Amino acid sequence: MRQLLILAVAVLLGSCSGFSFHTMRVWFTAVWEPSRGLFEFTGVVYVDDQRATYYDSQSRQAVPGVPWMKDAVNHDPHIWNINTWRAQNAELRFRNDVENLQKHYNQSGGFHTWQMTYGCEVSEDGHRAGYAQYGYDGEDFLSFDKETLTWTATDVPAQFTKRKWEIDLAWSQRLKFYLEKECPGRLPKLLECGKEVLLRKEPPTVKVTRMAGYEGLETLICQAYGFYPREINAKWMKDGEVWEQDTFRRDVVPNSDGTYYAWLSIKVDPKDRDHFRCHVEHDGLPEPLDVAWEEPGE
Repeated sequence: MRQLLILAVAVLLGSCSGFSFHTMRVWFTAVWEPSRGLFEFTGVVYVDDQRATYYDSQSRQAVPGVPWMKDAVNHDPHIWNINTWRAQNAELRFRNDVENLQKHYNQSGGFHTWQMTYGCEVSEDGHRAGYAQYGYDGEDFLSFDKETLTWTATDVPAQFTKRKWEIDLAWSQRLKFYLEKECPGRLPKLLECGKEVLLRKEPPTVKVTRMAGYEGLETLICQAYGFYPREINAKWMKDGEVWEQDTFRRDVVPNSDGTYYAWLSIKVDPKDRDHFRCHVEHDGLPEPLDVAWEEPGE
């Protein structure tokens, strides 16, 4: 029987605020080298950007990944025994999976990876989403459609696994229940447990600088830093209208202190510089910011 690594934390229901969403994601990873008999397995549970729980095949124990998860023991002393048992079952399942993959791909050596990720997302307006996917050697292998209880395969060997798993309707129904009911139900409880970290609101500091360019243009750079949670809406406005032309964005990245940093730029004609504003919306701000470039010293 396929067992999901889930967290059974008995705490009061927490609340989510702001326009952002919250997630709980589970990652299982097996790495092995058949000819050497090497097999290593890890399981990690993330709540938003926090590594809440960790398990590996060396210790064979599920342990808290962050200080606030240790508080869960006060609510349920058996929590880590339950999580350890579920992780050990997942490890056994993955061992069986990799043996079947070796046969399907006709492999007797080499270094290989087998991964599963699944979880859920809950937004402020109550919208819920869930997903489950498998990957082999860094490539997509199977993805789950919880509406039809079917799997989408990416190659011929994946078709063998698809047919086998779709016969086990009870497994698909359990997975659907977890993604739609159990995961979204447990997530707010974990948010309550880690609310001092996960539900904090730190507003961004926003600054606009400029850099000389070429062909008579210059680049305006908008930097937003020191904010939490990660979700932020930053865009360029020209005379009050959204302006995407010649806009370049970088990914939102973490800072060493647990906050985040965002960066976007735009190429403009210097004579139009004063028409542009960097518009920023974030849960930590009482109202949106519109920031323009200013001469140093102003």
